[in-house]
Amino acid sequence: MELQNKSTRLWGNFFKVNMVQIRTFHMSWFAFFAAFFAWFGIAPLMIIVREELQLTKSQVGWTIIASVAVTVFARFFIGWLVDRIGPRLSYTYLLVFGAFPVAGIGLADSFESFLFFRLLIGIIGASFVITQYHTSVMFAPNVVGTANATSAGWGNLGGGVTQLVMPLIFSGVIILFGVTDAAAWRISMVAVGVVIFLVGIAYYFLTQDAPDGNYKELRAKGLLPKKDKVTGAYFKAMQDYRVWVLFLIYGACFGIELTVNNTAALYFFDYFDVNLVTAGAIAASFGLMNIFARTLGGIFGDNFGSIWGLKGRTFWLFIVLMGEGIALMIFSQMNVLFLAIPMLIVFSLFTQMAEGATYSVVPFINKKALGAVAGVVGAGGNAGAVAAGFLFKGAMEWNDVFFTIGVVVTIASFLTFFVRFSPEQEAEEKALFEKANMDLLQIRADRANDALANSAQVVADYNATHEQKV
Repeated sequence: MELQNKSTRLWGNFFKVNMVQIRTFHMSWFAFFAAFFAWFGIAPLMIIVREELQLTKSQVGWTIIASVAVTVFARFFIGWLVDRIGPRLSYTYLLVFGAFPVAGIGLADSFESFLFFRLLIGIIGASFVITQYHTSVMFAPNVVGTANATSAGWGNLGGGVTQLVMPLIFSGVIILFGVTDAAAWRISMVAVGVVIFLVGIAYYFLTQDAPDGNYKELRAKGLLPKKDKVTGAYFKAMQDYRVWVLFLIYGACFGIELTVNNTAALYFFDYFDVNLVTAGAIAASFGLMNIFARTLGGIFGDNFGSIWGLKGRTFWLFIVLMGEGIALMIFSQMNVLFLAIPMLIVFSLFTQMAEGATYSVVPFINKKALGAVAGVVGAGGNAGAVAAGFLFKGAMEWNDVFFTIGVVVTIASFLTFFVRFSPEQEAEEKALFEKANMDLLQIRADRANDALANSAQVVADYNATHEQKV
C-alpha cells in the first residue's frame, strides 16, 4: 500500500519547516547526527582511555568490535519495530534509552566494564535505519535517493565532527573544572548522553510517522496494513536474495566507514607521529566529507534512475564501490602525511557516495516491508565493520589491514550486478517516477502562473492609480 502526499521536492522546500516532510527530514538527520556523535564520541579519546585503563592492542581491537557488533542485531530488530509502531516512537525510545549507556561509560574502571558499556552504546547505531525509513516514506521516487543520502550523510557527519570536537570538549573540561584526564573523558561522555536524551524528546513532539499522520491513525482508517501483518511481511522480505546482496554491499562501504571512524585517530597517532588533537582533526576530515559526499551518491543514483531506471541505480553503485576499493588500497600505501591526507579524503568521497547509492536502491526492493529491508541492509554495514575489526586485533600491521580491506571491497563491487528487478517493476517504478516529475512540474507551473497573476494585478493597480491622478 503506497503512502500518499510524499514531497516531490527537497532543495526547493528546504527551509519550509511548516511542511511535515521537510520538518521530519531535518529532525531525522539531526537525530542521526546526535546519535552518531554519541556512538563514536569515545573513539578520539581512546588514546587517553588506552593509557588510563592500560589496554593492550588486542583489547583495543575488542572495543572496536564491540562498538559495532550489537548494532547488527539492533538494526534487525529496529527494522521490524519501525514497520510496527512507526518511526516517530521508534526514534524517541531509541535515543531516550540509548542515552543511559552513553553517559554510563563514565563509570567504567576496567577493560571489562568499558567493553560492556561500549557494547551497549552500539544500540543507538540502529538510528540509521529509522532515519532512512522516515525519509523514504516522506519523499517521492524522483527525490527519495537524494533525501535518503542527505539525511544519512549529514547524520554520519557526526562521526567526523566528534573526532574534531570531543578532544576540544575534553580539553575544555580540564581547563574549566581543573580535573584529571581520567575524569575529563568521563564528564565529556555524560554531557553527550544528556544531549541525545533531549533530542529523543524533541523527536516525539516535532515529527509524525507519515505525510498524512501517525501510523495509529492511518491503520484506524485502513490506510496501512494491521500490526499483525508486519511480522509476516518482515520474514518474506528476508527471503529476497537481493536484500542479502545489499547486506554485503553495505558492509563493504558503511562497514568500512565505521571501521575508519574507530581507527583513524589511533592510526595517524601511531603511524605518523602526530599529537591527540592533530590525529583527531585528520580523522575528522574523513567523516566531514559526509556534508556532501553521501548526498552526491543519492543525487547521481536518482539521475541514473531517471535515465536507465532501477538498473541505472545499481550500475552507479558498482562505479562508486569500485572506486572506494581502489582508493583504499592506494591510501594504505601512503607513508608520508601530506600524501596520506588527500588520499584519505578521496577514499572517503567514494565510500560515502557508495552508501548514498546503496540507499537510493533500498526503497525499491520491497515497499510493503521497507523497515525490514532498511534494517537488514543497515545491519550489513555493522557486520562488515565487525569482520574488519577482527583484522585490527591481529598481528598484521594496520596499513596492511587497510590494503586487504581494499581488495575485498573491489571484489564486492561486482555483487551489484546481482541486484536485478523484473520488467514489471521497472515499468511500475518508471510510471511513478514520471508521475512525481509531472507533479513537480505542475507545482512549478502553478507558482509561475501565480507570480504572473500577481504581476498583472500590480500593473493593473498602478495603471488605475495613475489614471485617477491624471
